Amino acid sequence: MSENKTIKIIIADDHPIFRNGLRKLIEEDSLIEIIGEAENGEAAMELITGLKPMIAVLDIDMPKMSGIQVLKTLNKLKIEIKIIFLTVFASEDIFDKAMSLGISGYILKDSAVNEIKECIRKVAEGNYYISPSVSNFLVNRKDRLKKLENDNPELKELTKTELNVLKLIAEGKTSKDIGDELFISFKTVENHRTNISHKLKIAGSNSLIKYAIKNRSLL
Repeated sequence: MSENKTIKIIIADDHPIFRNGLRKLIEEDSLIEIIGEAENGEAAMELITGLKPMIAVLDIDMPKMSGIQVLKTLNKLKIEIKIIFLTVFASEDIFDKAMSLGISGYILKDSAVNEIKECIRKVAEGNYYISPSVSNFLVNRKDRLKKLENDNPELKELTKTELNVLKLIAEGKTSKDIGDELFISFKTVENHRTNISHKLKIAGSNSLIKYAIKNRSLL
């Protein structure tokens, strides 16, 4: 990022008092420009697709579409944008899901006052920012990912599409659901499932579902 280039962002949170306070904090930094605000996930999607900001700062728990649902939709539409999540919950499950979906920043609302501007700048520079108060989640995730890779070296043989199919299986999606989401045919999804099972040395569709669910938070 150029030293003098403005970082254009949108913010989305359904609590107006918190959102107003967040805006005032962010506007203290002359290099960060808020080009839109939203009070729910659907409105955030409209701002992102219409204004094309560099970064979206999203509350995870919002009406109409959660931050997680917004990010899933962005991934599905292949819209490139850096996402920072805000949350009141120090939940390792939510953290793992957010990391798997490709967030760039993760901040607890309790510490947003002290961290939001630094987080935005770090993310704009291409780095990641995780609230120090949940840094142990990142360490735990890395340890579990390493164990998963050591226990299942075959995972490295999966293609990007096969990994996406495996993630969707972990979410309980049927082959038809997966085909609709990835814009591929039912038969193609079934072929992917067969190839995944073969590469992971898993026999039977139920065994593949059990494997995917067991490792859902790390896929």
